[in-house]
Amino acid sequence: MFAKIHAVAGQVSQIVVGKDVQIRQSLVCLLAGGHLLIEDVPGVGKTTLAHALAISLGLKFSRLQFTSDLLPADVIGISIFDREKNGFVFHPGPVFTQVLLADEINRATPKTQSALLEAMEERQVTADGVTRNLPEPYFVIATQNPTHQIGTFQLPESQLDRFMMCLSLGYPDAVAERALLMGEDRRTMLKSLATAMQPEELLAAQAALKGIHVSPALIDYVQALAQASRQNGSFAEGMSPRAAIAMLQASRAWAALEGRNHVIPEDVQAVLVPVVAHRLRPLKSAGSSALGSRDLVLQLMKSVPV
Repeated sequence: MFAKIHAVAGQVSQIVVGKDVQIRQSLVCLLAGGHLLIEDVPGVGKTTLAHALAISLGLKFSRLQFTSDLLPADVIGISIFDREKNGFVFHPGPVFTQVLLADEINRATPKTQSALLEAMEERQVTADGVTRNLPEPYFVIATQNPTHQIGTFQLPESQLDRFMMCLSLGYPDAVAERALLMGEDRRTMLKSLATAMQPEELLAAQAALKGIHVSPALIDYVQALAQASRQNGSFAEGMSPRAAIAMLQASRAWAALEGRNHVIPEDVQAVLVPVVAHRLRPLKSAGSSALGSRDLVLQLMKSVPV
């Protein structure tokens, strides 16, 4: 079943060229059941990547453009009085989907950003005192612009901690950029993109991750990394237990895509930066971006023996 994930990766790489590593990381995040945050400058393919993933995985897709005047009701939905029924009827918002693209999430106010907290963590939404479950599988793929750009609101730590992974696409290399310039328009290619995997197959693959063996020694390594981050003087706060769990689950997914039924330290190291960097705030640069801790996380990894 994990072969289908490789098929999805190959298909998406035809749309988002030259970004095989980031595509693999994105699929690891979704396979592990997490939410994905993509931070980069406008125009490098963040939205295109989210579209291509949703179509290739055969998932219901909604896009919500976050702006400064967006309200929480615009995200989760609103109740409107119906004269015929003589009562209020709830109209679901775009959050009721399988893949929600929260485009430029940091252009909305913190109040609107927080409307996603329950949906991301509990896979449910509470409105007017009624709790409504979200469909399965459920993913939030959010994009954000660098926080130094005009009109952005920095995501709070509680929100960042709910994203399993954060990555950056970066500018394409010369070969990839030439392919973009000379090739077909990416939006046109998206329209002809086929489904490479069914939602039921994705759910089965997620369930199969529980069979990926994790040894006690590997658990010791994950705990050592978490403990080192909490004792490291470079970070304002250390890794939360949620971060350690996310690191372990992402390592399982990475091992599965490598064709192994057990996790090795190299799997943990492969996912460490995208899982952890956005959660750890450098002590001396409180206004840094979500990816500002990347170099410090690499130093942390080198300091903890396997």
